[in-house]
Amino acid sequence: MPNERQRLLAITIAAGGLCGLAAVAFHISCFWLYTLLIDRATTAPGHAWVWLTILTPALGGLIVGIGLTYWVPAAAGSGIPQVKAAFTFRFGSITLKETVGKFVLCALQLGSGASLGVEGPTVQICAGVSSFLARIVRLSPVNSRRMTSVGMAAGIAAAFNAPIAAVTFTLEELIASLDQTMLSGVIVAAALAAVVEHGILGSNPVFHVPRLQTYTLASASSLVWYALLGLLAAIVSVAFTDSLLGLRAWFRGLKRVPGWVQPAIGAAATGALAVVALQFFQVNGIAGNAYPTLTQALLGNLPVTAMAALCVLKLAATVTSYSSGGSGGIFAPSLFMGGMLGGAVGYLDVRVFHHPADSIGAFAVVGMGAVFAGIVRAPMTSILIIFEMTGGYGLVLPLMIANMSAFALARYWRHTPVYEALLAQDGIHLDPKHKPYDPDAGGAVPDDQPDIELPLAE
Repeated sequence: MPNERQRLLAITIAAGGLCGLAAVAFHISCFWLYTLLIDRATTAPGHAWVWLTILTPALGGLIVGIGLTYWVPAAAGSGIPQVKAAFTFRFGSITLKETVGKFVLCALQLGSGASLGVEGPTVQICAGVSSFLARIVRLSPVNSRRMTSVGMAAGIAAAFNAPIAAVTFTLEELIASLDQTMLSGVIVAAALAAVVEHGILGSNPVFHVPRLQTYTLASASSLVWYALLGLLAAIVSVAFTDSLLGLRAWFRGLKRVPGWVQPAIGAAATGALAVVALQFFQVNGIAGNAYPTLTQALLGNLPVTAMAALCVLKLAATVTSYSSGGSGGIFAPSLFMGGMLGGAVGYLDVRVFHHPADSIGAFAVVGMGAVFAGIVRAPMTSILIIFEMTGGYGLVLPLMIANMSAFALARYWRHTPVYEALLAQDGIHLDPKHKPYDPDAGGAVPDDQPDIELPLAE
């Protein structure tokens, strides 16, 4: 029989490929359901599209709420906080039921029109795949924990086709140290998952940025507006996280409405906001797949009023979709809000300094990274992921100014990052002094932590 180190290497390679396949299957399912459900609702003839755009997300939210309440509660939310909790307290153990539930329920919620993204759920699904493989080959608890980081990196790489950003995100958000064995596995898995996703779906399968568009810093005077963009991105980030946490607490205190009904309420509100966007601006981007509308912002094809309004509408729709108990991520909404905010600031640059209209797209690109940095609090990833998705290497200086400003200001105003704050609302506190549960060593969950499922085998 191979020894532990040999099994770890083999299973890391297998995890990279299988996570890529799982991500492809999840993304195809979501896009198929987009076409079948919310896209068909928004294009219905006559006035029927108004009611269908509201009722379709509501019905999807109701079904998902029932599934989350009575089948797999762990599938709620983004997925990244759940992976962080498993990594900290359970040696990365994520059950197969949790993985399958996340796949099915999240695909249905997104396809029916929730204002959420596929990236966070992809991370949880891939972490579940790597955890399942670790149990099959009976890795030790320490190496099983390492496999969680492998799954996270593979999930990010497959979601964005950005393996370098996947490595930095895993370091910033999960590992927080340079464990050579863990880092090696993360790099291998991220590369393999990106290759699998790229090979099946093509380049940038999720985020369709026009490759022929070249983004550069047209003039040094634009740096003034990029600095302003960093400040505005921090304000939007804090407004988003505060609204998310506040409304989530309100829904949890809403005892008169059963928990399985609450996701339908948030989804119906999202549908109503999508109706506003379609009625006044003839674009969606609020319910369902937001990336086609974001692509128009990157091309500078949306008017400034539409960009400003869509930024506010997306913030409200994402807050209601997530806080009501839905299943889906906040990566895509943060990129969308940032793109709209950046594009609106770009119009100021064009109007005041009379710079070429192409700079609107450049500002949208930088805005994506700035709001992402302010919300997710991963500054290195926020820069690298924009480079890998857009090829906008000519925006190095604007990206650094805006991203670091948004990150520093958001952290100064609200010290606790959003994922840790969400876990804290659940009574789970990620503290380095707490050690993971290890039944073989007679360990236990710390006394000040809530009861958490500790599945170590299927």
